[in-house]
Amino acid sequence: MPKLGILAGGGVLPRRIAERRLSDGDGVFVIAFEGQTDQATVEGLDHAWVRLGATSATLKHLKDASVEEVVMAGPMRRPAFSDMSLDLRSAKMLAKAGRKAFGDDGLLSVIIEELEGDGFNVVGIDDVLGGYLMPPGAITDRAPDETAEFDIARGKAVLEALSPADVGQAVAVQEGLVLAVEAVEGTDAMIARTAGLKRESAEGPVLVKMRKRGQERRADLPTIGPDTIRGAAAAGFRGIAVEAGATLLVDREIAVEAANAAGLFLVGIEGLQGSPS
Repeated sequence: MPKLGILAGGGVLPRRIAERRLSDGDGVFVIAFEGQTDQATVEGLDHAWVRLGATSATLKHLKDASVEEVVMAGPMRRPAFSDMSLDLRSAKMLAKAGRKAFGDDGLLSVIIEELEGDGFNVVGIDDVLGGYLMPPGAITDRAPDETAEFDIARGKAVLEALSPADVGQAVAVQEGLVLAVEAVEGTDAMIARTAGLKRESAEGPVLVKMRKRGQERRADLPTIGPDTIRGAAAAGFRGIAVEAGATLLVDREIAVEAANAAGLFLVGIEGLQGSPS
């Protein structure tokens, strides 16, 4: 296997990927981003720390480490471009991207193009970390009822409409009413925000999360895990619906156990029309 370079955001996925490849006897090199990557991610691993916006340094580290394949894993807190110290390579890349760079998927697609232009083979998380994709159907004791199915359909319609704007991957719906749409804050923060918006007299809201239509599969796949489940339970949600075959479910056993304990459903649903397989 070619040596794998991991562009590491936060969370556990970058470390999981590294450990999987190392257990297979393959080499890894981690690019850790200042203010983004957890220190525990790189302990005992070959790595380099770089700042966001230092594209030239990032590419040089990867080449010096003889990396051939690259994967992007883990959430990144995206600062304003005006707050970043961009090197010349980054500035040229963003100027070439134009308006595409303002959307998450558009920006990640530009980064992938830049990596491929330098000879790296960019792969998806699901290519290197098997067994994490959400299966179709309910995987909890509870399944969505007719009312929840209506909210799931409503959530899908909202995400379909938002796809061209390249905004977020998740929405909270209660009895057809859209309570919150994910933006720059991320899914977990959106869930917490919804707690103060829901109607107490009705069944709890449903979280719907999936890829945007036509989204680049090798970057920013929708991801949930036990923390998402616990946050949804604390905020009074009744269930979570995510795209089957394209959503990463971290620590599945723990997540399902947490959902069952809280009486939530967790279901894999069909993606948006036009999303790549």
